[in-house]
Amino acid sequence: MTTTIFTARQVVTMNPSNPEGTAVAVRGGRILAVGSLEECLSWGEATVDDRFADRVLVPGFVEAHGHTADALVALMPYVGYYDCPHPDGGVAPGVRSYDELIEVLRRVDAELPPGQPLIANSFDPIFFAGQPRLSKEHLDAVSTTRPVFVRHASGHLATVNSVLLREEGITREVTTPGVSRGPDGEPDGELQEAPAMNLARDVSRRIMAMNGDPEVVRLHGALCRNAGVTTSTELVGPFLLMPEVRAVWESVVNAPEFPARMVLYNLPSMPGTTADWDAVAKAAIALRDRDTDRLINQGIKLVIDGSIQGWTAVMRWPGYFTGTDHGLLLSTPEDLAAAVTAFTRARLNVHCHCNGNGAVDAFLDAVDAALGECAWLDHRHVVQHSQTTTQDQYRRMARLGVGANIFTNHIYYWGDQHRDLTMGPERARGMWACRTALREGVTLSFHSDSGVTPIGHLMTMWCAGNRVTSTGALLGEHERITPYEALWAATIGAAE
Repeated sequence: MTTTIFTARQVVTMNPSNPEGTAVAVRGGRILAVGSLEECLSWGEATVDDRFADRVLVPGFVEAHGHTADALVALMPYVGYYDCPHPDGGVAPGVRSYDELIEVLRRVDAELPPGQPLIANSFDPIFFAGQPRLSKEHLDAVSTTRPVFVRHASGHLATVNSVLLREEGITREVTTPGVSRGPDGEPDGELQEAPAMNLARDVSRRIMAMNGDPEVVRLHGALCRNAGVTTSTELVGPFLLMPEVRAVWESVVNAPEFPARMVLYNLPSMPGTTADWDAVAKAAIALRDRDTDRLINQGIKLVIDGSIQGWTAVMRWPGYFTGTDHGLLLSTPEDLAAAVTAFTRARLNVHCHCNGNGAVDAFLDAVDAALGECAWLDHRHVVQHSQTTTQDQYRRMARLGVGANIFTNHIYYWGDQHRDLTMGPERARGMWACRTALREGVTLSFHSDSGVTPIGHLMTMWCAGNRVTSTGALLGEHERITPYEALWAATIGAAE
């Protein structure tokens, strides 16, 4: 079997027993050895490739929480505040004002065929402090004949126009939680969290159908390749809710040219709903029958609260610094404990979306109850996002064996807003507490939540090590970690 030895200025291995070298030998698609060129040549005949001779080689990055929905930057109008990388290597420009938003949407409206809804992605009103919240009145300026649906960057909210409200029957009589209302009691166009957003049935069906679009998966692979991500974790896996899309994913991801492994944590039910958790666990295990080394069904994803910048995450006292608290636990404590217990009993790893520390408490209570009923010493359940997790919660996580996957990119993208609007200065300095997690013995990884922020661990590591916001402010210097610790979290910690 052919062996190729790649030389480099430095090879960083993340192996404490052999932390670096200047050459790496590869045989049969696997790393055979790392060390000096002479040491690698001792394995026998080999071809030496010097293309990386003046570079530093590091392990492939493991994106521990991403979404193929990041491909939407290429498939629907992008109206996010920051410029966003495009799968082809270009950049989708950001939208910096309501006027720009309306102008972009009007251009799209002029090109769409009659009857087709206008769906745009990644807008975030929090960047427009001092202006009225984006509402149906703003979007009515785009069209009074076509439904308009603007998905917020967090994925937890959307704003729609009057046509969509009218066509979907979203009126003042609707009792679904999350339908925001104006002073007159009428829906104002903002839909908060999945139950309310799903009232936009036609748009929801169209967005869900994209899970079965092979181009979406291919474009996500291109974004992984561009960012050095060799393993990507889809944290809204669709195979339990949409089994018909599985064959599409298999055909794309298992193809030799696809540039990454895909690990799926499948949704067991839509957020805010319940299910027969034991039956779901059996179905999740059955998905593994067709796993390959490229496409792996690893576990379960639960979503139990919302978005901090949308004021829908569940917070402990004293709640939010400013604004109206819309935090709503999307599961009863009893049903959450039943779900986590069923999946723990079935030896299914659970990753739980917890932006607010109130949600962290609820998840840790459920894990504690599950382990009391069916002990599992190496479950590796994970608090996902873990943005406001407190020091006492990290100590509890360490005792329970729960990991933290921290959304460090928020420091740059929303750090100023969390300091000034959502959390206040003191609590914002303690958010994304990587140093605390390591100090308390919690397994640490971080993520881009791709589709919310661009995939790429050079950014997540930079945020964890520097803790600098988009305006250049230092936010929480005592939670900084070292470059090596950051690289560990983006590789070994994420894999674990």
